Amino acid sequence: MTQPVPELRRRNRRMLLALAVLFFGSFLVAGALRFSGWRPAQLKNRGELLQPYGDLRNVVPRLERGGDYAWDPKARLWRIAVAPPERCGAPCVELAGQLETVWQLFGRDADRVHLLWIGAAPDSARNHPAARLLQDDPALRAQLPRLRDPAGVPVYVIDPNGFVILRYAPGFDPADLRTDVARLLKLR
Repeated sequence: MTQPVPELRRRNRRMLLALAVLFFGSFLVAGALRFSGWRPAQLKNRGELLQPYGDLRNVVPRLERGGDYAWDPKARLWRIAVAPPERCGAPCVELAGQLETVWQLFGRDADRVHLLWIGAAPDSARNHPAARLLQDDPALRAQLPRLRDPAGVPVYVIDPNGFVILRYAPGFDPADLRTDVARLLKLR
């Protein structure tokens, strides 16, 4: 019992059409997701991506003990920056402890991260090996977006070239900072 030839052709055409819909339909769905702005949660940064970036390349920070702090892109150092107000007190001591914990969790990559304290730093931050204490500089503070936050002290991530790329609002989860910087450290 053989099927008539026209019935076989219709079935083959339907199969070919179904394959074409599966193949090209996946492109359409992917394109729609891409242009709608959707991204998988694993690819999203946890901090606020700054647009436009703060540009610190022309600012030469001075170390508290004298000398310049060079951005030096060839060294591939990432920076976590904090610019606390005068007499910050207990919130800054707590923040210093959180940043120290985050830094320690980078493990073997920790030497590629500096913690920059711009201006007044708590004593607990002064003894940290990754801490770089910088003199208070209005030009440097001016490049940190929304620095004066009534909720507390924001934290920033600065790339090896000297661009301020991420901002963490006061009261952020330190695990979010660790996740974002760990991803950035994988970039070579």
